[in-house]
Amino acid sequence: MADTLTTGQEAAAPSAVKTRAVTVVVHSGDLDKLMAAMIIANGAAAMGRQVCLFFTFWGLNALKTGRRAPGKTLIQRMMSWFMPSSPAKVPSSRMNLLGFGPRLFRSLMRRNGVPSLADLIETAQELDVTFIACCMSMDLMGIHASELIEGIEYGGVATYLAAAQDADTNLFI
Repeated sequence: MADTLTTGQEAAAPSAVKTRAVTVVVHSGDLDKLMAAMIIANGAAAMGRQVCLFFTFWGLNALKTGRRAPGKTLIQRMMSWFMPSSPAKVPSSRMNLLGFGPRLFRSLMRRNGVPSLADLIETAQELDVTFIACCMSMDLMGIHASELIEGIEYGGVATYLAAAQDADTNLFI
């Protein structure tokens, strides 16, 4: 019985050692939550950790360039009309105040020397943070790759899980 128990425990042990890596599922499209995700990503990358951000659903708005892809269906065009066209247009989760809240927040950030969301994204790319855009969410929301920033990867949940399985820190924002 002891041999069987030991063998079972060894089989259940992980085969790989966790790396000093951080993964973040970026689900929210709210300015304050996107800022938090990017600040964490930049901080971890600056500490020498591997960082992977998986942008899904509303989080994809952080990767938009403002370009609109042609050839969309009516529903896809409607989705584009109602979603922010770039990081500079994302709403805040609280005190949105018909768009005035995010403008006030951005003004406070500038006054206090806090980088913009677009600047944090650029810095993360310079620090070799991996950006993965969720293909399923892109299809559902009518977002084309030509509308997103350059230098990112495209994948699905399996791509994210492959990065997450060996990371020691996994977040959902």
